[in-house]
Amino acid sequence: MASSTLSPPGGQLTFADLDDGGDDYSDRSLFDTTLVVVDLETTGGSPTEDRITEIGAVKIRGGEVIGEFATLVDPGCRIPPQIVTLTGITEAMVYDAPRIGAVLPAFVEFARGAILVAHNARFDMGFLRQNAARLDIDWPFTVSLCTVTMARRILTRDEAPSVKLSVLADLFHVSVRPTHRALDDARATVEVFHCLLERVGNQGVGTFRELTAYLPRSSPRLRAKRSMAEHLPTRPGVYLFRGPSDEVLYVGTASDLRRRVMSYFTGNDPRPRMAEMVMLAVRVDHVECAHALEAGVRELRLLAAHAPAYNRRSTQPHRGWWIVLTPERFGRLKISRTPGEVSLGPIGNRTTAATIADLIGQAAGLRSCTTRLGRATHHWCRSEDVGGPRIGGCHAASDRPLTLPDYLPRVTAVRDLFAGDSDTVIDTLTARLHHLSDAQMFESAARQRDRISSTIDTLARCQRLAALCTIAELVVAHPDGAGGWEFAVIRHGRLASAGVARRGVAPMPVVDLLVASGETVLPGEGPLRGAPVEEAGLLYRWIQEPHVRIVATTEGLALPASSAERRLDWSAAARSAREPRRAG
Repeated sequence: MASSTLSPPGGQLTFADLDDGGDDYSDRSLFDTTLVVVDLETTGGSPTEDRITEIGAVKIRGGEVIGEFATLVDPGCRIPPQIVTLTGITEAMVYDAPRIGAVLPAFVEFARGAILVAHNARFDMGFLRQNAARLDIDWPFTVSLCTVTMARRILTRDEAPSVKLSVLADLFHVSVRPTHRALDDARATVEVFHCLLERVGNQGVGTFRELTAYLPRSSPRLRAKRSMAEHLPTRPGVYLFRGPSDEVLYVGTASDLRRRVMSYFTGNDPRPRMAEMVMLAVRVDHVECAHALEAGVRELRLLAAHAPAYNRRSTQPHRGWWIVLTPERFGRLKISRTPGEVSLGPIGNRTTAATIADLIGQAAGLRSCTTRLGRATHHWCRSEDVGGPRIGGCHAASDRPLTLPDYLPRVTAVRDLFAGDSDTVIDTLTARLHHLSDAQMFESAARQRDRISSTIDTLARCQRLAALCTIAELVVAHPDGAGGWEFAVIRHGRLASAGVARRGVAPMPVVDLLVASGETVLPGEGPLRGAPVEEAGLLYRWIQEPHVRIVATTEGLALPASSAERRLDWSAAARSAREPRRAG
């Protein structure tokens, strides 16, 4: 049970819940304060319905580990298969373990006089308090600290898109990896806490009072709104905060709807806009989903439908710029809001799209003039040799008129480039890059390198998504982590239906039902067949995850032989070469 075994120092904490009664700690240096970092494993997520299966805790003071506490706990009930898969704790392992009535008093004595710390403290403290109340055990801990709250306040979203313990452990390169076992996770949390404290040490945060002032706290008005989340299920889905006029203020996704929406009423989100949004909200609607992929797709569609004022992205999924090869006799590249028969995109920035179009047009020799040629039999923009402009002339300028047989190979080269059937245009661009470098025109070479990199990335993305959007129907299975399967029926780059087959349920009848009830999708114009680029991208990334299986498809999912995908290593090297120049 409890031991005094020393382990490597280091740790991390975050303040999530702060109860009244923390004045004794207010002006004490965190370095001189005894802290107990605790982690629990349980049979589920409800403190009232589920039970504790393991407790692990690490006592620290002055940056040193001064004690550890670890024990399995007999929950007195069966452990669900998905929990066994997640934690590795089986019913056989806890058969001879003590019950919580014997373990909790020992833990209270181990941690007495310390501040409790946990990663997602609301979860761990909820179980500990509930069991203490049920067993009529005095609970002497008046404050608790949460590393989730601390990470959300201290780290940017670019650094930590998620504040899961495993993500933070990777970010800080901790020596003990989280394993979903209580003591390992507590040790990892200790290290994460210390790394987070280092981030704020130079901002005058050294005492308990200073740290709690630095972190967001929930106001009574905010806590009073928790009732808006009480009706939500503990299932994956999409939630919509609605305002006084029933307008949608904010849309988000969650793997556990109730827990995610509840987090908005704790004051832990450092974004002022979110606090403002929550105070305006009068109710929360939800759409329950089969799995996270369906939730992500529904979120994108709801954002497009409602354009909520407090969402910053994805409210206009069809906006973007396309590089379009015009269907004229002497075709050229133009920038358009809508795709054409032969097009590349979408690209978020018009200037970027124009730069890529100019680069490709120049390499292929397509005309850049906008003269209407109609049914003309030739194109002639004079080159410099025969009196044309020295700078800014047409990319198809020549010393004699170009007939259709002269010009069509240039159009074909661009068609093949967009389709991934040939990349000779990229070879031409890289040859020019080498020429500039050999001539020691390094500034020009760097600009050419950056433009080629951007062109390759755009081509690769469009070709990937086009390969998916071409398929009339694709049925994909993704393991759910508990012995079952998550299914998606994808038609022309859009999610037509989604469902799950839990462990022990025959999967193919579920697949047949999803295919029969799926949404009918009619293909549209352009390489993405009318699919929103963000939805198609989300589906493609899901398909590429490990252990995903293709159940059925109307045609193969494959990239063309000369896809820009094979040049992504070159593009990545070009981006890395660009960074030092930017930093300087």
